[in-house]
Amino acid sequence: MSRTVRNVADPDLGVLAGRLLFAVQAELFSRLRDLGFDDLKPRHGAVLAYLQPEGIRATDLARVSGQHKQVIGTLVDELTELGYVERHNDPADRRAKLVCPTERGRAQMAAADKIMTEMQARHAQRLGVGVYAEFKRLFVDVVEQQRRDASTVAAD
Repeated sequence: MSRTVRNVADPDLGVLAGRLLFAVQAELFSRLRDLGFDDLKPRHGAVLAYLQPEGIRATDLARVSGQHKQVIGTLVDELTELGYVERHNDPADRRAKLVCPTERGRAQMAAADKIMTEMQARHAQRLGVGVYAEFKRLFVDVVEQQRRDASTVAAD
């Protein structure tokens, strides 16, 4: 059996996670584009998904997103140029900078939150609220365990 046939008939975790990510990104960024956020790319999601109204340090963005600090730095540079974020001094630590959303960034955050809420509600309605909640609980468990496993392997 070829890998293609196998991953169509019985997809592994990577294939399933990729399919889900690409489908969510396709809908999210298409709908954001319709709302005037047509300059964003799916790669910007590594920052935008974790951006806080009060700001967040780039090192924290890297940790929660699973991306390297250099990748986050490049994405923050791009989003700064596009007008979605600004860097500000962190009042808690003069050496650190916070990545803070601009007015446009906060508008994008609100729009993305609404779109994601609608997507999740659609799946919850289709599957049943309890089944969807259990699916998410188990999915989070698998994702977090895999991240721990990957960290252990990378440290060896």
